[in-house]
Amino acid sequence: MTLRIEPVGRVVGGRREIADDYWGGVEAIIRLDPAFPLDVVKGLDEFSHLIVTWHFSQASTDDVALHARSPRNDPRWEPSGTFAHRNHRRPNQLATSFPRLVKVDGLDLHVTDLDAVDGTPIYDLGPYFTAMGPRGEIREPAWPREMLDRYWTTKG
Repeated sequence: MTLRIEPVGRVVGGRREIADDYWGGVEAIIRLDPAFPLDVVKGLDEFSHLIVTWHFSQASTDDVALHARSPRNDPRWEPSGTFAHRNHRRPNQLATSFPRLVKVDGLDLHVTDLDAVDGTPIYDLGPYFTAMGPRGEIREPAWPREMLDRYWTTKG
């Protein structure tokens, strides 16, 4: 089965360059499709964070890697499979982020800490509900914390 979906909006502003780190404090706007009525964002301003599904639109389908590899190709970390990574090498090249919602201005959603570059198509979004967050103990190997120790720091 093939699913055909259209973007609900695009990222405006924020970073223009793709980078592995220093996404902290990046401000951007998720500009929703102007064809939507304003009612689509009613009540959204009561939430602090969003769940945003977006596409690695600047990546090539040639980048997809369906094999185990070391995170960021760094030999310090053991190879792991495609679905153990969070990057553009996934089959559908989709990502999910959890930016802070700063304000709602019409169909413009002002956010910070969205790790998608200017022009990125947004395919879905919604509020983050803590009641729908992870349940039970959370476990992960050491490499994500080591790899991402500068991810949310401010550039400069």
